Amino acid sequence: MARCFVTRELPGPALDRLRSVHDVEVWGERLPPPYEVLAAHAARSEGLLTLLTDRVDAALIDGSPDLRAIANYAVGYDNIDLDAAAARGIPVGNTPDVLTDATADLTWALLLAAARKLPEAGAAVLEGDWLTWEPAMYLGAAAFGATLGIVGFGRIGRAVARRASGFDMEVLWSDGSGSSGSGGGVDLDRLLERSDFVSLHCPLTPETHHLIDDAALSRMRSSAILINTARGPIVDHDALRRALKAGEIAGAALDVTDPEPLPPDDPLLTAPNLIVVPHIGSGTRVARERMADLAVDNLLAALDGRPMPHQVGR
Repeated sequence: MARCFVTRELPGPALDRLRSVHDVEVWGERLPPPYEVLAAHAARSEGLLTLLTDRVDAALIDGSPDLRAIANYAVGYDNIDLDAAAARGIPVGNTPDVLTDATADLTWALLLAAARKLPEAGAAVLEGDWLTWEPAMYLGAAAFGATLGIVGFGRIGRAVARRASGFDMEVLWSDGSGSSGSGGGVDLDRLLERSDFVSLHCPLTPETHHLIDDAALSRMRSSAILINTARGPIVDHDALRRALKAGEIAGAALDVTDPEPLPPDDPLLTAPNLIVVPHIGSGTRVARERMADLAVDNLLAALDGRPMPHQVGR
């Protein structure tokens, strides 16, 4: 029986499977454990089940002599020092595929909400400003027949593209680099210049950090809308605030921010035509419970001396 630390209570019955064979401690607060607390628990654990909000760096790994497995409750794993884990022979697992459709659905929810000005229209009802049917009130952008630019054409990007077919959209895609990529992609500059909607789905890497900056935003159409359900730091928030205030783009809808959570007094929130939701891309019960199943499967396998079913970098 191994000692395991889980950094948050998870939906569904998956943790019961882990508890049935191992000694499991679960952090019970809404906020993640502070780094020092996480490090103290890791120091006496053999298995860790972490979230993206948990920093598992080289110092934490080095200070955990008994650690044998790390299971991340996410598709991404940029919160974990993979090199430090590999140096110790500690496998790291993630939860791929299961949140693809949930995140693609939210991308479309944000796209349509921004295009049709749903937050402003809904607020008008609550504020008593729905006086009558007015021909020129809350006029939004048409999604049907528009051009959708997808930056990052992996599982989620392709799922977003499939949904675009129902709106008879032209779909352009880029891998997020300056090149056109392969298999029909276009270069990023051309995508930004031609798209009515730009949706981000690329991973966060040194190359994609602040990929959407002042220069990128200046290439977008003044009628264009930006959607980000990937990673917050892909967008330079100061540049986005300036672009929205200057009317350089028509709007933006974000599920991810930098930092997370975004403080309520963050300057970005003073920008017009902006929607921000609190990182709910995978937020369906089906997706979140399946993620828990995969994370527990990874941890059980590694602690039993077997390969993780979803091991990063294997």
